[in-house]
Amino acid sequence: MPDLGSTEITMLWASTLLGLVYLLAAVVPSVLSRGMPWAMGPRDGEWPAVGTTAARLDRAWKNFLETFPLFAAAILIEAQVPQDSEVAALGAQLYFWGRVAFLPIYAVGLPFVRTVAWTVSLAGIVMVLLAAMPGV
Repeated sequence: MPDLGSTEITMLWASTLLGLVYLLAAVVPSVLSRGMPWAMGPRDGEWPAVGTTAARLDRAWKNFLETFPLFAAAILIEAQVPQDSEVAALGAQLYFWGRVAFLPIYAVGLPFVRTVAWTVSLAGIVMVLLAAMPGV
């Protein structure tokens, strides 16, 4: 990974790239299942069904979309704090690695482990926000 000045900004960069992985992981099986005419068409009416794994990958992508803006905002807020924080750096890494783990875990359907990975990433966001609080 490139050195972008801080661990937190580097993890934001890496998480943005990871978002592209999530997007492709959701889109490719969807197009393969539904066909290119569907993908290139207006998608009016009912959408053809996809398989279980493709549906899970789509839900994982939507879940990423729910957490990433919070993570990005937390990183940008914390970047305005004058002192470096090991808590923020660790939180950023927890978010990233939790999200890395979440995608394949969700794809194969491991419910408890999936929740653990999600919780790790959420804890990372909380850690970054706590590190940005005055006096913490």
